[in-house]
Amino acid sequence: MRLTEHFTLAELTESDTALRLGIDNTPPTEIVTRLRTTAEGLERIRKLLGQPVIVTSGYRCLALNRAIGSRDTSQHVRGEAADFRCPNYGAPAQVARFLKSVAVDLDVDQLILEYPPNGWCHVSFSERPRHALMTIDHDGTHAGIA
Repeated sequence: MRLTEHFTLAELTESDTALRLGIDNTPPTEIVTRLRTTAEGLERIRKLLGQPVIVTSGYRCLALNRAIGSRDTSQHVRGEAADFRCPNYGAPAQVARFLKSVAVDLDVDQLILEYPPNGWCHVSFSERPRHALMTIDHDGTHAGIA
């Protein structure tokens, strides 16, 4: 199922861990609606970067989310978040630095640079966006994106 021009439901629910562990990561209908909103946000990001965005993690059912050691409150469980890279634009830190300047315009809830320099960007979209910018590294969570 195509959610937007460049993003499919399969792309936003794919998980090697789910396959390996036999976890059904099929989202319920209300989650698909949120995934469409997330895909629309990713489309806006793709357009601004001028390059394809590669989703590395999207929706995770609770069982999958627990299997990878993430918190039950993760926005991935609600279909509101995606982790991505955009290698044709640059390293995740370059992507995050650019996106922080337009985060309010993109109406992001959270933009997180995770485990720089070789990690990924996490973006989430919600009904009441907080426009939160942060970095997570091996020392913890820090406000802002440097």
